[in-house]
Amino acid sequence: MIVTALVPPVHRPADILARARTVLEPLLRDAVLSLPEPMQRMAGYHFGWCDEHGAATHGASGKLLRPALATSAALACDGLSGEAVGAAAAVELIHNFTLLHDDVMDLDAVRHGRPTVWKVWGVPGAVLLGDALHALAVNVLAAVLPPATAIAAIDRLETTVTEMCRGQHEDCHAGAAQATAAGWERMAMGKTGALFGCACALGALSAGANAETVTIFEYFGRNLGVAFQAGDDLLGIWGDPAHSGKPAGDLARRKRSLPIVLALESDTDAGRALKRLFDTTTPLSADEIDSAATLVEQAGGRRGTELLARQRIRAAVAALPDRPGCGDLRALAQLVDHRNT
Repeated sequence: MIVTALVPPVHRPADILARARTVLEPLLRDAVLSLPEPMQRMAGYHFGWCDEHGAATHGASGKLLRPALATSAALACDGLSGEAVGAAAAVELIHNFTLLHDDVMDLDAVRHGRPTVWKVWGVPGAVLLGDALHALAVNVLAAVLPPATAIAAIDRLETTVTEMCRGQHEDCHAGAAQATAAGWERMAMGKTGALFGCACALGALSAGANAETVTIFEYFGRNLGVAFQAGDDLLGIWGDPAHSGKPAGDLARRKRSLPIVLALESDTDAGRALKRLFDTTTPLSADEIDSAATLVEQAGGRRGTELLARQRIRAAVAALPDRPGCGDLRALAQLVDHRNT
């Protein structure tokens, strides 16, 4: 397996993401090719490399932010080896394992403008493909990293997956009684912050950083991940499906996302009106969804979510060591900040 060497920090977010894609994709494709059919074709479809019949396409795929965090953290720790690409591939495989399962749990029929895997191959196929990507992530770390580093990296990755499952469970079962701002932050740290933190920690670990440094970079990633989840919650209400690749349906599902939780906690007339609307059991009409979005904004849910995201981003950036190699991580934090506004 050929591992591409990393290049020095470049600072522009678009360049950082492009670099991550360049060094990651060969390893990612190599890993997917090791899957048996039809999972190999299903994975290629999910990543946007082919259609459902296996014909090559150039479909949309993710921005690879998590792999970019891993490679950037390695560079920030003076990593010169392409071993960080293994860490990047592992976190991207785990991320996509969760996306496959999330689409099933949320009944999302579209991702990146195409039918989701479960809509094409059924729920069992999507669940099993997610499980296979999880296994591939472990295999990649074992194959690419030195044995002692691989053991530490796999332990950290699997602990992260457990935390993510806890966060996802809380997200799926966040009813009116459990939904609070504090509860949302705990959920978001598990569902999203844990993998962002793991990406940064694995990048630092692959560069030979000591335990204290690994912890610092994990803290950076965790806070950035919570900010990212806050941005996802904004997109779940006000996002443009043409840009996000999936419908903005949180209000229709009465999902207790952060803007909605903050609105319901606001003790305002708009918040109380939103609660009355959410307490009904009939499906919300298009007009009621529009009205609910207006009420969330009037009750301060949108502004409060943007504020929390910025606070988390500031905490993340403030934790970084004062060294030139951290420039790429600061640039990625800025990218998340701009995404949320």
